[in-house]
Amino acid sequence: MAGETVLIAAFSGRALAQSARRAGFRPLVVDCFGDTDMVEAAEAYVCLPARVQVGFIPKPLYAALDELIAAAPSPPIGLVLGSGFECNPRLVARLATRYRLLGNTPDTIRRAKDPAEFFGLLGRLGIRHPETQPAAPRDTAGWLMKRIGGSGGLHIHDCPAQPRPDERRYFQRRLAGEPFSVMGVFGGSGPAFAFSRQWVSPLPRRPYRYGGAVGPITPDEDLEARLVTIAHDAGRELGLRGLVSFDFLIADGEPSLLEVNPRPGATLDVFDDEAGSLFAAHVTAALGGDAAGLLMRSWRPREARAAALLYADRGSLGVQAGAAWPDWAADRAAPGTRIQRHQPLATVLADANTSDAAVRLCRERLGILEDMLYEGQNF
Repeated sequence: MAGETVLIAAFSGRALAQSARRAGFRPLVVDCFGDTDMVEAAEAYVCLPARVQVGFIPKPLYAALDELIAAAPSPPIGLVLGSGFECNPRLVARLATRYRLLGNTPDTIRRAKDPAEFFGLLGRLGIRHPETQPAAPRDTAGWLMKRIGGSGGLHIHDCPAQPRPDERRYFQRRLAGEPFSVMGVFGGSGPAFAFSRQWVSPLPRRPYRYGGAVGPITPDEDLEARLVTIAHDAGRELGLRGLVSFDFLIADGEPSLLEVNPRPGATLDVFDDEAGSLFAAHVTAALGGDAAGLLMRSWRPREARAAALLYADRGSLGVQAGAAWPDWAADRAAPGTRIQRHQPLATVLADANTSDAAVRLCRERLGILEDMLYEGQNF
C-alpha cells in the first residue's frame, strides 16, 4: 500500500493525515481548518468550512473530493471519514454511493448514533448504561440533554427545567464517574484494544467540553476483562470495522457505556506510533485484511502520552506570522488566522515515563503555549 493515495475528510484532518503519511500513504484531505501541519502532511488538500452542529454540506464536499481525485497522482484507494459525519448518517450513505468508504458502513454508523437503537441494543446485551429517553423527563434534575451525533462534549448540557422540543436531542440521567475510553481496532483475527483516561475543559455553559486524554492506561484485570467483553460484544452486534472508540464512565469499578464513536477518534494522537500503524490497520481492516494481526506484529505505542486541546478562552486572537511553534504543539493555525473566543487554538502533546507525568507535562505546556500566543511573543 506504500505510496497509494487515500482520501480523508474530517472537521480536523491533521492527525489522520500525519498517520497516513507515516504509514506510507499520500493523503488527500478535506478539512475545515487548513492548519499548517495538516498541509505539510497532505499530498493535496481543500479547506472547506463546516458547522459543528450540522457537519459538511453535501455539494461542496463532493466538489472538494472530486477536485482532489482529479488532480491525484493515482486513483485513491478510498475515503476515510473522521469527525463531522455522525450527525448526518444520510450524508454518509450518499458518500458511499460515490466513493469507497474505508471504515464502517453507513448502517453501522446510523445504528451506533441512533439513541433508541443503540441503547436498546445495550439493554438487550445486558450492558450497563445511563437511563436514556427521547423526551425530557418531568423532573429534569439530575438529567443531561444531548444532541444526536454530537462530539467534543459541546453537545452535552445539564437539562434545563423546560427544554424546548427538538427531535435532534435526547436525554440521559447523569452518572458520576471517571471518563475512560477504549480504542478498538476491529478486523481480521479479532479486535485489539487500548485504554485511556480523559478529562474535560469546562466552561460555565459547556461543562462537558473535551479537554484531553492520556494513555496507555492499564486497568486492573477485572475491569479490563469487563471493558474488553463489553467492547467486543457491542462491536460484534454493530458490525464495527477499523478504528473506533468506546466512551465509558467508571464508578466504584463499574463501567457504564455512554457511546461508541464508529471512526478514528481523538486518541489517535495518543496511541499512534512512528510507523502510522493505526492508520495502516484501519485501512487493512476496511479492505478485509487482518488488522489485529498487523498491530500485533508492528504497533509500537509510546510509554505514555497525553494530548490536550488548548482553547481561546482568554478571548479571540489572530495568529501572527513568523511564529516558530514548539515541536510539541499540533494543529498549528496558518498566519493571519482569526480564532474566536472559546474555539480550539491548538493541540498540545506530552510524552513521559508514566501517564501521570505525561498529564502534568501536558498541563504545563498548555499554560506555556497559551501565554506565548496571547502575549504575542515570537515563539
